Amino acid sequence: MKSSYGENLKLTIYGASHGDKIGMTLEGIPAGLVMDPEKLQTFLNRRAPGQNQWSTARKEADIPHFLSGITDGYTNGETIEAVIYNENIKRSDYKDLKYIPRPGHADFTAWMKYGLDFDMSGGGPFSGRMTAPLCIAGGLCKQWLESKGIRIGAHILYISTGEHCDHYFDALNPEIDQIDQTFPVLNPDVGREMRHLISRLHADGDSAGGLVECAITGLPVGIGSHLFGGVESHLSQIMYAIPAVKEIRFGNDAVSIDMLGYEYNDNLCIKNGKITFDSNNAGGILGGITTGMPVIFQVGFKPTPSIARPQKSVNLKTMEEVTIEVKGRHDPCIVPRAVPVVEAAAAIGIYDLILGGI
Repeated sequence: MKSSYGENLKLTIYGASHGDKIGMTLEGIPAGLVMDPEKLQTFLNRRAPGQNQWSTARKEADIPHFLSGITDGYTNGETIEAVIYNENIKRSDYKDLKYIPRPGHADFTAWMKYGLDFDMSGGGPFSGRMTAPLCIAGGLCKQWLESKGIRIGAHILYISTGEHCDHYFDALNPEIDQIDQTFPVLNPDVGREMRHLISRLHADGDSAGGLVECAITGLPVGIGSHLFGGVESHLSQIMYAIPAVKEIRFGNDAVSIDMLGYEYNDNLCIKNGKITFDSNNAGGILGGITTGMPVIFQVGFKPTPSIARPQKSVNLKTMEEVTIEVKGRHDPCIVPRAVPVVEAAAAIGIYDLILGGI
C-alpha cells in the first residue's frame, strides 16, 4: 500500500511493518546534489529501534539500499528509490489478535475499510515502522537544506507523565549533535527524570506520550503564501502523516492562546541595519509566510497504544466482547524516537516549498 506527499517533490512511501521490505521514492529532485551516505546513516540510527531500554526490543539495522536516483554520491535527476529490508519480524506476536482490534490502533478502521483479510500484523502500513523510509527522504532533504544554510533541530519538550523539560532550547542555533542522540532533551537533569518515569510505566505495562519541539533556522523572508499555501498548512499535513501525532502548535511554546495582543505581537525593530523582530511569539510565520525569524513549532504524540494492561475489545468474526493484553515488542514512549522523524518531516515540507520557489 502506497501513500504520497508533495507539490514540487513527490514522496511516496510503501510497504508494511511485517512485509519483506519498506521503501520510498522521491521524484522532482534536481541532478547534482551531494548525498553523504554516512551522514544519512547517522541520522537514521537516531530513529532505529532496539537502542536502549526505553525502545522496542525489535532489532533492525535500517540500512537503506538505493535502487535508483543516486550515481557516485550525487543525485542524477531520476526518481530516487531506496528500500530497507525487514529482518526481525515476529508475526507470532499477533496470531491471537486476528480479527480483534487493539484499542488505540488503526486495526478497527482498517478492517472496516479494507476487509478482515487486510494484513495488520505489526500495524501493517499504519505502523511507526513506516517512519524509517520517511527518514530516508527527510535525511536527504536535511542535507540539501543545510547546504543552503537552513538547519533543522528538535528535542523533547514534554513527556506526559507530569514532568516538563525546562526550556533551554536556543532556536537560533539548534545544535542537536551535542545532545544524547537516543534521548534528545536539553536539560540532562530533567532527562533523567523522564527516563525514570518511562521505565516505571514500562514496568507497569503502560505508556506515555508527549511533545517534540522543532526549530528551522536560516529561512529567508517570503517562503509560503496566504490561505492554503501557508507554511503552517504545508508542515501540518506531513506532520500528521507521522503515526501517533495528534496535534501541532506553532509559535513560542504554544502560549499564544493565553496571551493578550499587546503581549503576543512581535514588535518590529532594526538590528545591524536590518529589519527584524524583538520577539518571536509567532514562531517565524505571519500570514502563512516566513518572517526571517526561526520557524518554531511543537508536535504532540499520543501514548503508545500497545500496552500490556488488560483492555476491552471485540472479536469481529464472532461478535463477542473480549479482554486482551497486547504482547510483543513496543516502545513505552515513542517520543524519543520521534524526534528525528519530526526533523525529517519538516525537512521534506520545507524543501518542497523551496523547490517550488514559493
